[in-house]
Amino acid sequence: MSSLDIGRLAAYAKEQGFLYPSSEIYDGLGGVYDYGPLGVELKRRLIDLWWRAMVHLHEHIVGLDAAILMHPRVWEASGHVEAFHDPLVDNKVSKKRYRVDTLIEEYAQKLEERAQKEVQKQLRKQNLPPEALAEKLTAHRDYQRAQNLRQRLHQALATQDWPALTRLLEEEKIPCPESGSTEWTPVRQFNLMFSTQLGAVAEEAITLYLRPETAQGIFVDFPLVLKTARMKIPFGIAQVGKAFRNEIVARQFIFRMREFEQMEMQFFVRPGTEAEWYAYWREKRLRWHQHLGLHPENLRFKDHETLAHYAKAATDIEFRFPFGFRELEGIHSRTDYDLSRHSQYSGKKLEYYDEELGQSYVPYVIETSVGVDRLVLAHLSQAYTEEPAPTAEGGQEMRTVLKLHPLLAPISVAIFPLVRKEEFIQKARALYEELRFHFLVAYEEKDSIGRRYRRYDAKGTPFAITIDGQTLEDDTVTVRDRDTLAQERIPLAGVLAYLTEKLSVASWLRTL
Repeated sequence: MSSLDIGRLAAYAKEQGFLYPSSEIYDGLGGVYDYGPLGVELKRRLIDLWWRAMVHLHEHIVGLDAAILMHPRVWEASGHVEAFHDPLVDNKVSKKRYRVDTLIEEYAQKLEERAQKEVQKQLRKQNLPPEALAEKLTAHRDYQRAQNLRQRLHQALATQDWPALTRLLEEEKIPCPESGSTEWTPVRQFNLMFSTQLGAVAEEAITLYLRPETAQGIFVDFPLVLKTARMKIPFGIAQVGKAFRNEIVARQFIFRMREFEQMEMQFFVRPGTEAEWYAYWREKRLRWHQHLGLHPENLRFKDHETLAHYAKAATDIEFRFPFGFRELEGIHSRTDYDLSRHSQYSGKKLEYYDEELGQSYVPYVIETSVGVDRLVLAHLSQAYTEEPAPTAEGGQEMRTVLKLHPLLAPISVAIFPLVRKEEFIQKARALYEELRFHFLVAYEEKDSIGRRYRRYDAKGTPFAITIDGQTLEDDTVTVRDRDTLAQERIPLAGVLAYLTEKLSVASWLRTL
């Protein structure tokens, strides 16, 4: 997967109907994508399995669907109006605008890669063992410079020292990726929230924001959920919904977009127990990703070096995307910051009366937050495979196959009559009619059987069922496995039971 080019993956996703550039007939809209017929099925399956695992399996977690538009005071209380900014800079020659942290981090990464190539070249030239790489690399000038850049970057971001970032660009002569120029404007802040107006009369309209995260809807509805769902600490509130950020640099396909979807759960706990629950949800969420087929070697924890002012602990579950390890999901110990702030700004008590302790308190919060679009990209990145496969003539050819977990496959099963004759077609159509009430099923009779297999391999379909001459004799069919290419014959009457066992969500949930 490390050699997979993100541009090639985007082209494949468009060709197969997973993702399209938004408004493409008008030359598109940067950082915005539409989900096509296959993409929307993959996305819905991921959301459904998250919801089933997070809400249905947990007695003490309930769901919510809060509105996108909220009272503007919500975003004052949360700190987004004051502090939800990115440090930006413009290059005077190219006129391009960049996020400073992204610009510096990518330059540091290039320095590291250059250092590694030079050291590896030296090792080969001096006939030194690979074990010498680490020692030689840490002593390399470019590697040390990259570490120094990151250290100065983190210090400036932690204190929001924008003049220090401006000096860093100037002193290190960091070039513009497009023009190569090192002439930069001073670094400044840019608020990432989209604003809109509410009101029929312009003079009376108030400014609202499209929510930049879904979590605040959970916090402001906390007392209502607590009362109506009769919840007791510890308990959680889960939500799936759209969020919007006016990203200046939307890049890397659907990894960073301006309109995206989040799956978040806020877990309310007794103060003093937050460390225990933070550890619990770290492992629980990692296991969910692994059980859906993301390989352990492509996942890792990365603790935050700099914590937000409201956090006691924070870590990211990172996935190895084609462009390197990046955040997939965040787990944060948020203390009582959010409920306390909303209590302060609204004048309403957001407390919980603990019968065991005989006292009221503001609960602490453990947050899990995963981007649906990043999750889609992670599964597409890992599943996309180009490999040799046998042909009917005994040779080999390259096939593109999407090795998704069977529960995630947009089309669960494809049904093929071997030849376009009425007796074959009748049995194939009858099987299709039976199965489509249980799974998303495709029926295909065009082209050779080999071409049809390849077509649905590329769509990620885990099972293909062929109605052939033997079916007419003994009512058995051939079931082909997408990944192993193995074929087995089973009774036609047993196909539904066979697929139900293979695609059982309940069986998968029991493994969590």
